[in-house]
Amino acid sequence: MARKTKTPSDRPTLVDVAREAGVSAITVSRTIRSPGIVSDKARRKVEEAIRRLGYTPDPAASALASRSTSTIGLLVPSLTNNVFSDVLRGVYEGVQGTRYFVQIGNYRYSALEEEGLIRNFLSQRPAGLIVSSMDQTPTGRRLLETAPCPVVQIMEIAEGAVDMCVGFDQLAAVRAGAQHLQDCGYRRPGFLSARMDPRAQRRLAAFREFAEGAGMLDDRRIITTPQPSSVGMGGHLLEQLLSQAPDTDAVMCNNDDLAVGALMEAQRRHITVPGQLGICSYNDIEMARHMVPALTAVATPRREIGSRAIAMLLAEIDNPGSVTERRVDLGFEMMIRESTSRR
Repeated sequence: MARKTKTPSDRPTLVDVAREAGVSAITVSRTIRSPGIVSDKARRKVEEAIRRLGYTPDPAASALASRSTSTIGLLVPSLTNNVFSDVLRGVYEGVQGTRYFVQIGNYRYSALEEEGLIRNFLSQRPAGLIVSSMDQTPTGRRLLETAPCPVVQIMEIAEGAVDMCVGFDQLAAVRAGAQHLQDCGYRRPGFLSARMDPRAQRRLAAFREFAEGAGMLDDRRIITTPQPSSVGMGGHLLEQLLSQAPDTDAVMCNNDDLAVGALMEAQRRHITVPGQLGICSYNDIEMARHMVPALTAVATPRREIGSRAIAMLLAEIDNPGSVTERRVDLGFEMMIRESTSRR
């Protein structure tokens, strides 16, 4: 027998819930939107009536009534990259217990897809947006600048943020990693990078600037690809690097996947790490810490970025203008381990 589809007239309404709970419709509305201002007794009655009737609030109607929904949009370039998994963890921990919920949009490193997602999210009247990029299209940037809700851009602390931003100095982080290699006595460092999105390009530019200033720049040792990053790609890029510049004595990698792959390729070739080749990673996900030898890395505060971003957003939603520190630098840390220690 075919399953009967409910029509809108079959579904319980807010008035039905009020009648079932023995309270007014406005009490039901307040329980759904702001449960903290409703007495415990009334709230329990309403919640029980909602469960019995299977009532689901209409988000479109709620948006029209309040000019926004309880949705917080979170735009990230990848759902498989562990870096953004840590960011998501911080965001979800921060939103837990509030009346808000997170809706994720994955723009897959495409500025045009990001622009479309921004437009789509704003059409749904979100309470706020968290955006993992400073590199929108001109149209995407205008959409954020005129958004009728708070916006937090994350991962960087560039001066050009449209509203609030929280992150760290990406360029200083790369320079710190390159400086560490120099301090360890490496004089012929290379750089491996994949995907080459705008953030990766800025990191490469920072490495080039440092290496040139230190008299260590050799373009043969800069190996990049537009293809996605992976452990296998790290091995392939190191192979290419050593074929072009076999005297390379260290390598800085744009992320941990590439560094792990480079370490495995070095071991396959019986190249000792750190004796013959030093390896410095970037981000410091858990896998990097448990390699043998453990990878030196520029550790970035991904979870803290997510936590701080959602805290700033919630504060601004509840009390516009209350966030006075709108550009937050959480810094980074050099985690020095065996992959660069020659002692």
